[in-house]
Amino acid sequence: MKRVPEKYAELAAEQIISPELLNQIIQESIRTNAPIEDLLLAAGVPRHELLKALTGFYHLPFLEYDEGLLASSDVLALVDLEQLKKELWFPLLREGDEAHVIVSHPNDRKLCEHIKNRLRVGNLHLLVALPSDLIRLIENHQDVNPHFPPAAGRTPLARLRTWLADHRNLLAQHRTSLAKGRTGLAFVRTGVSFISIGLVLLRIFGVGYLIILEAALVALGLAMTVDGIRWYLPARKVGHECLRYPVTEHTFGTTILEVKTDNERPGFVRTPPIQNAEQLRGRWNRLSPIMKRRFLAIDRTDLADERTILATYRTAMARARTGLAFARTGIASIGLGTALLRQFATGPWTILDGFLICLGIAVIFEGVLWYIPGRQAGKECHRTLQETPNHHPIWDFMFQPFHSQVSVDDLPPILAIKGTYGPGIWGTTGLALERTLIAERRNVKSRLRTIMARSRTGLAFIRTGTSVFSVGMGLLVYFGLANPFWTVFNVVLVLIGTLFIADGYYWHLPAMRIKKQFPYCFGDMEIVLPDYGKPSPGWKKVVFSHEDL
Repeated sequence: MKRVPEKYAELAAEQIISPELLNQIIQESIRTNAPIEDLLLAAGVPRHELLKALTGFYHLPFLEYDEGLLASSDVLALVDLEQLKKELWFPLLREGDEAHVIVSHPNDRKLCEHIKNRLRVGNLHLLVALPSDLIRLIENHQDVNPHFPPAAGRTPLARLRTWLADHRNLLAQHRTSLAKGRTGLAFVRTGVSFISIGLVLLRIFGVGYLIILEAALVALGLAMTVDGIRWYLPARKVGHECLRYPVTEHTFGTTILEVKTDNERPGFVRTPPIQNAEQLRGRWNRLSPIMKRRFLAIDRTDLADERTILATYRTAMARARTGLAFARTGIASIGLGTALLRQFATGPWTILDGFLICLGIAVIFEGVLWYIPGRQAGKECHRTLQETPNHHPIWDFMFQPFHSQVSVDDLPPILAIKGTYGPGIWGTTGLALERTLIAERRNVKSRLRTIMARSRTGLAFIRTGTSVFSVGMGLLVYFGLANPFWTVFNVVLVLIGTLFIADGYYWHLPAMRIKKQFPYCFGDMEIVLPDYGKPSPGWKKVVFSHEDL
């Protein structure tokens, strides 16, 4: 019915458009399946003339898109908004056995019967609207900007941000568990040291007056070792859980992060670039307040996504540090077993020496399994942080520099304020901007925390390298160069330790340079407690001073 040319004959009769051009547009509509009304508007037909022609043809009042036009909630519960976009109709109100409905093709009887059945009414009061206005009205009720998918609505985005916050909570619990596991490994290393000292004294002095001290050292070492293992086992369980989280490119509103549920584990993908989204964002000062708030909700979701990615990197690097703690424990065990094996003659105690060496090898192998993924995460993290400065800050979108304005219409609007007004924010749009700016500052701190986590991982490399270097150098100095095999073994340990130390400084020093650029690590630190019911100068602050630590 939309291809019937009679309803546009008035346009040709009043010479608003030539019959030839009208026929061309009709043929193009048939070929591309695009609404004729959209093509007529693109051809320069005035909107009011097109609506006048439709009203005269259908003998119905017309309705244009109005952001403030809202349908009742009870009638929206009966329809699927995505399906309405395809069918080109929208219900406004249902009263008794009647309903007020906006349609694009009122003379489609089959569609009218379908509307009656869907709304469960007997009579319809129809209004005619352009397809573009009708779709935009439906999108407004989906709380999305023009041409955006339903996932861009503020409610789905809020739900997604809540899930991301919960996921970051889970990652924080993992990092705490891993820190507890590393503390447990420190217990184990200390316990093994106590046991070793007690047994060495026993091997040197035998059973005598030192047996009480030797027994106390061994018992204390066993208690610390068992306690350390109890702390470590939960961390080991956490360490083997999958931490994969997709890294997506943030586009500040031209693509949307969507949730794709696969079995019980949700996945995240980005939509393809949305039609005209970049141009819409570029004309920021022409957007209505609600359209700005929708973009800001997308921005906050992108920022939450970035924080989750960085939290995943930090957790992976915490695993690497735990793996390096394993390695140090294994190195200490191997070094001790090797020293005992070379120092004392072969005998029953040799079994203990071999056990210490084998245990150290097994622990180092376990640590390497944790270390390799963490090191890869550190490299990816470094690359991600290097790309971050290329992103535009939120403030540049809200208040563009004057030199980048291309039109007088794109200049910021003059705020309707007076000198007698008190300080505050600009209603809900200003509130959304303030929340987004706070989220952006949180991201800056999250990036700094990730940089510092990379620095701590570098320091863990240095500690591990120092342990390996010290074991190799100690054996080399104590036993000398008499045995070629052991000499090569000691030199290899020294070289491996040196490589770890150099790699650790490669991770640590750049992070220190970046840390000096931020005020959060020096002097007093303030944390603002937002109270959106008050102007920002009146918000309370919590001050942390080095003197209080």
